[in-house]
Amino acid sequence: MDLGLSRVDYLQVGVTSQKTMKLLPASGRKATQKVVIGDHDGVVTCFGMKKGEPVPVFKTLPGEKIARLELGGALNTPQEKIFVAAGSEVRGFTKKGKQFLAFNTNLTENIKAMHISGSDLFLGASYVYNHYCDCKDQHYYLSGDKINDVLCLPVEKLSCITPVLACQDRVVRVLQGSDLLYEMEVPGPPTVLTLNNGNGGDSGEEVLFGTSDGKIGLVEISGVSPVEKWKIENEKKRGGILCMDSFDILGDGVKELIIGRDDGMLEIYNFEYAKSPILRYEYALSESVTSVQGGCVGKEGYDEIITSTYSGWVSGLTTEPTHRECGSGDGLKMTHEMQNKVLSLRNELEQLQIKVLHEREKYQQSSQSSTAVSAVPTFSINDKFTLNRDDASYSLILEVQAAIDTVLLQCDVPIDLKDVDKNSAVVSVVDCESEPNGNFLLATYRCQVNTTRLELKILSIEGRYGTLQAYVTPRVQPKTCQVRQYQIKPLSLHQRTHCIDRDRKGEGYFKSDNISTISILKDVLSKEATKRKINLNISCDINEVSVNHTLKLIHPKLEYQLMLAKKVELLDALKELQAHEGNTDFLIPEYRSILEEAEELLKEHKKQPTSLERLYGMITDLFIDKFKFKGTNVKTKVPLLLEILGSYDQKALIAFFDSAA
Repeated sequence: MDLGLSRVDYLQVGVTSQKTMKLLPASGRKATQKVVIGDHDGVVTCFGMKKGEPVPVFKTLPGEKIARLELGGALNTPQEKIFVAAGSEVRGFTKKGKQFLAFNTNLTENIKAMHISGSDLFLGASYVYNHYCDCKDQHYYLSGDKINDVLCLPVEKLSCITPVLACQDRVVRVLQGSDLLYEMEVPGPPTVLTLNNGNGGDSGEEVLFGTSDGKIGLVEISGVSPVEKWKIENEKKRGGILCMDSFDILGDGVKELIIGRDDGMLEIYNFEYAKSPILRYEYALSESVTSVQGGCVGKEGYDEIITSTYSGWVSGLTTEPTHRECGSGDGLKMTHEMQNKVLSLRNELEQLQIKVLHEREKYQQSSQSSTAVSAVPTFSINDKFTLNRDDASYSLILEVQAAIDTVLLQCDVPIDLKDVDKNSAVVSVVDCESEPNGNFLLATYRCQVNTTRLELKILSIEGRYGTLQAYVTPRVQPKTCQVRQYQIKPLSLHQRTHCIDRDRKGEGYFKSDNISTISILKDVLSKEATKRKINLNISCDINEVSVNHTLKLIHPKLEYQLMLAKKVELLDALKELQAHEGNTDFLIPEYRSILEEAEELLKEHKKQPTSLERLYGMITDLFIDKFKFKGTNVKTKVPLLLEILGSYDQKALIAFFDSAA
C-alpha cells in the first residue's frame, strides 16, 4: 500500500478525553467538513477551514469537563446534531452552535460513555448503564465492573435495540432491555467499541473492540451467542487503544481500519487479500491519540485522517502533497503562501514571548506585596497502571498537559524498576532502609525538555502488598506537584477468571498450580479477617504433584535466563581473544554465534537485569511454602537450595524438593 500522508496542525483546545472529537457531515458534495471538539474546560469548539486557516464556527462558554461527544439526528438523515456529556448532564447543540437540549440525568456518577441513536440515548457511568428515549428513562443495568464504553447495534438494520457494554473485567456484555442477554470474554480490558465499517457490516451485528493492552478484535453480536471473527495481538508492545474509525483513505472503495493508541501511535490497517486486517501505515504522535476520524477538512478533494490528542491538538494526516513542482505558477504561489505563513507565525510567537515576559514581571512584583495571594497552578494528569501479562510487569504511564520536569517514585514494599526503550528520562535511585520509615524505593526521573509522557516498568513481588506513590512536577511557575497513588495487590501478578460457580454462598474456593499462590491467599485472608474481627475457617488440600509441575513450568524461563547470563559472561573473554587473534575462525560455532549476537544479548540482558533473581525467589518461596503446609520450617536449608540453583540441573532440583524434610 503506497500511502504518503503529510501532517498539518490546525489548532489547540484544552485537555481532551477519549472520543470527544467528530467531523460534521459535509454540506455539499465537494464541500469540506467542519470539526467539533469538546475539552476539559467544558468548551465545545467548532471550526472549518478557509484559505488554509482554521475559522471558528462557534465556541461555547466554559463549564464542566466534557467526557464524551457524539453526533445524532433522526434515523436515516445526516447526523449533524452535537451532543456532549459533562458530569451527569447531556447537552445538545445545532451545527451552528445553538443549544436545544439540557438534560439532567440525575445520575449519582459522572457520565463516562455515551451513544446516540435517533431519539434513544445510551449512557454509561462508572458501574451504571441507563437507556433513555426522548429523555425518559427506559432501562437500567448495574455492571459487575466499570463500564468503559457503550454502543447500540444499528436499529435501522435490526429493528430492535441491542446495547453493548465494554467492561473493565475483560468482558463485553450484551443487553436486552434491563437484562443481561449474554457476555463474552475478550483478551484484555476493552476500552473502546465501534461498529465495523461504521454501520456494523452487512448484517449490522459486527462490532470492533480495542483493549487497554493494545489488542484489537471483531465480534459478531448475534441474538443467541457471539461469534469471534478475528483478533490481532499486540506483538510490538504498543499502547492501549483509545479510538477507532473506518474510512476509505485509499479511495479504492474498501474502508481501512484506523487506530489511535495511548502511546501516540496512529495505525492504518487494510483488508488486502486477507480476512483479518494487516498493518500498512503508522505515524507516531508525541502524546495520546484521544479521537480519530477520516474525512476531508483542509482542502476539498484531499481526504485526510483527523486526530485529537490529550493536550488538545487537532491535527490532520492529509493526502494533499506538501510541495508542488516549482516549474508551474502554482509552485511559486505555494512558496509565497508558505513564506507568509512562517512570517505570521514568527510575529505571533514574538508577541506571545513579550506577553509572557510582561506577565511574569507583573507576577514577581505582585508577589512581593504583603497583600498578595499565591495561586497554585492547576494541571491535568492522565495516568494508567496496568499489568502486562507477557512479562509479568506493571506499566505506569504518566501524561501531563505541560512538559514534565521530575517524577519521584516512593513505595513501601519491595519493587524493581525496569528499563523502557522509549523512555529518555535520567533515573536516580536512592539507597534507603525500610525501617523505620517504611521506604523500600525512592527514585527520581528527571525528564528531557518537552517530555509530556513518561512510561515506567515496575516489577512486583507476590505476597508483598502496599502503595506506590508518584509525585509529578511539571515545568510550570510557580513550582507545584501532584501525588498519584497506586495499589500493589497481594496477588499482583494474577488476574481474574470468569468461570465461577455462582451457586455457592458464603464461601470461596481457590485453585492454583502454584502452592505459593495458595499460601499468599491464606496469609492475607487470615490477616484481613483478624483485622475486621471476622470468624473465618480456612482448609487447604495440597497436591504434592503440583510442586514438580510448577518447577517444570518455571524450567524454560530459568534455563533461558541462565544461558543468557552465561553468554554475557563469556563476551568479554571472547572479544579479547578476537582482538588478539584478529579473527574468529579458530572458535567453535557456538562461541562465534555469541560474538555475532553480542549486541542483541547485551540489550536483552540490560532489559531484564533482575529476571534471574526473581525466578530464584519464586523457587525459594515454593520450597518454603511446600513444607510450611506440613508444619515444617526449612529456612535453614535455603542456602543449600541456592547452591543447587547456582549449578542448575532440573533433575537435581526436583530431587532436592522431594528429599528435603
